[in-house]
Amino acid sequence: MGPAEESNLNREQLAELSALADGTLDPERRPHVEAAIAASPELRALYVREQRVVAILHRAAATDRAPTTLRARIEAARPSSRQLARRRTAYGGALAGVLAAGALALALVLPAGTPGAPSVSQAAALAARGPSLPAPGPDPRVPQVKLGQAVDEVYFPNFALSLGWSAVGQRSDRLGGRAARTVYYQYGGQRVAYTIVGLPALAQPSARVANVDGIELRALMVGGRTVVTWRRAGHTCVLSGKGVTASQLEELASWKASGPGA
Repeated sequence: MGPAEESNLNREQLAELSALADGTLDPERRPHVEAAIAASPELRALYVREQRVVAILHRAAATDRAPTTLRARIEAARPSSRQLARRRTAYGGALAGVLAAGALALALVLPAGTPGAPSVSQAAALAARGPSLPAPGPDPRVPQVKLGQAVDEVYFPNFALSLGWSAVGQRSDRLGGRAARTVYYQYGGQRVAYTIVGLPALAQPSARVANVDGIELRALMVGGRTVVTWRRAGHTCVLSGKGVTASQLEELASWKASGPGA
């Protein structure tokens, strides 16, 4: 598709197409955007190109990292999600913006750079790799509240007694120089991944926001996974899973222990 064809597309379509590709589209808008893609050869071609760029960015995140000073300069230069949304609408250039980001990522990755600060989408992508270690057992000090695993002082909850979700595995990763630990929980035939990413916190994605018991939760779709993210003690927490609803993840995210040691 050439520039003339792209300019004929609705600007709102372009902005939502870009958001769908990078996992920041409001879940309520997803069926409408997917239907528009299915009905438009132009949108289908554009969406495929944007998906490729997102895949490049995710692969780049797993490469060697640049020096801390370079990462700091890149992060300082990155526009906010609100600025990106304004640019997409003002210029109708969703693809141009994503391709520019992809070009920057590749330039920094070769030979030993960084695509900038990692994202919530990349944290959710780590969880999709599956467990590589046995599940942590309950914390012997407060077994009804915590599992015996944490990132810094942010612990993984023990949902088994109150909600029925039992820990079945875990994995350990690095994400942009941060520790990233994931514990997998299972209830019946459903499985979710709970990832805690070390400091500094990841940027908040543009997504549907819900306030549950004083906790600000953001829900989005990433690579076919439902994702809910929030912050605990300055750390980024990400719950994700396939075949689960945002409301199920929000229930887990807002869980508060009761009883002794809670």
